[in-house]
Amino acid sequence: MDDQKAESPAVTDILSRSRSVRNIALLSVAQALGGSSQAIVMSIAALTAASMAPSRAFATLPVTAMVIGLAFGTSPATYLVHRLGRTRGFMLAGMLAIPAAVLAAFAVVIQNFYLFCAALFVMGTTAAAFQQIRFAAADSVAEDMKGPAISWVMFGGVAAGFLGPQLSNISRDWVPGAPFAAGYLVMAGLALVSIGVLSQTRLAPTRQPGAAEPAGRPLAVLLRTSAIVVPIVGAAVSYALMTLIMVAAPLAMVYVCGHSPDAASGAIQWHIVAMFAPSFITGSIIKRIGAHLTAAIGLALIIACAVTTLNGITVAHFNAALILLGLGWNLGFIGSTALLTGAYRPQEAARVQAVNEQVVFGTMAVASIGSGLLLQLIGWEAINILAIPVAAFAILLLGWGDIARRRLQPAE
Repeated sequence: MDDQKAESPAVTDILSRSRSVRNIALLSVAQALGGSSQAIVMSIAALTAASMAPSRAFATLPVTAMVIGLAFGTSPATYLVHRLGRTRGFMLAGMLAIPAAVLAAFAVVIQNFYLFCAALFVMGTTAAAFQQIRFAAADSVAEDMKGPAISWVMFGGVAAGFLGPQLSNISRDWVPGAPFAAGYLVMAGLALVSIGVLSQTRLAPTRQPGAAEPAGRPLAVLLRTSAIVVPIVGAAVSYALMTLIMVAAPLAMVYVCGHSPDAASGAIQWHIVAMFAPSFITGSIIKRIGAHLTAAIGLALIIACAVTTLNGITVAHFNAALILLGLGWNLGFIGSTALLTGAYRPQEAARVQAVNEQVVFGTMAVASIGSGLLLQLIGWEAINILAIPVAAFAILLLGWGDIARRRLQPAE
């Protein structure tokens, strides 16, 4: 269960390829379980809060609390995962998620809105640890398997996209007089199962600098390195634009364009599938054309999403746009993550990953909070117009990063 300390400086020498495949499969299942919990929250949290909140205008506050918890939890979660070891760190996050989910269910039963928000905030902090799973997969396999490892782990999100909403629907009336309360108890059960799955992993050790081991480059130096900065910006822009448009889309469909809630729900469902389904081949794409170009194509698809929304407001336009948005996020985020995992030394992993997670999920939190506000202030079309130059800037930055890499490594 525990990560084993290794004397070899190369992570690729720690695990055999057969063990790597086993770890990838287990981490993919863990990702599916954790993603299902987040999908449950996205499906029912606002509906749950509507009957408890002082005003229905605050119904999305619990979801925002979870996103803020995710952003605030990134640095502590990264530290704990690298301090305790990956397996122990992930299992601890699962253990903390169980009482938080039970507390959320209790808050629903007693109709305490603020306790409910607090419980979701804690759940967000535990989700921050599960975001490290993709790095654990990449760091536990050979160099040529990093891209596919990240892709297969992210592919677990496809199961989450279907499993989470279905579980929330099935369990809706399990607790008499408290609709949706059982959904949070289901989340506690998912966390328990994930602990069992994670206990079977044999992950690469987290390397702590010791007296005889170099500490790696200072953080200030790392953050002036294009190979570090470019993928962080690429991942942050991919996630922020996806969140900005995704959160605003259902509101725009129902309250701006007059479509039904069922149509909005269907569009989001296809968006979630598009986010994770390509993971089956994203790793192969990265190996074939490179991570820089893969991430750039993802951001170009986000631009295509924005252009689609500007050309019509029918349900078909929304469905197509959100599918493009999901595909773009997948290529942009996974491509950027693959770039980052190849840019730091093993002893620098904790610092670089902590900064990356803080930036990515910090911008995600800002995008989540600002999405509804921007929809009210500038409108749906303006949000999509705003996304185009931001994505274009990130594409140019990726191009510059690839040129810088080629200059340093002309033989590649």
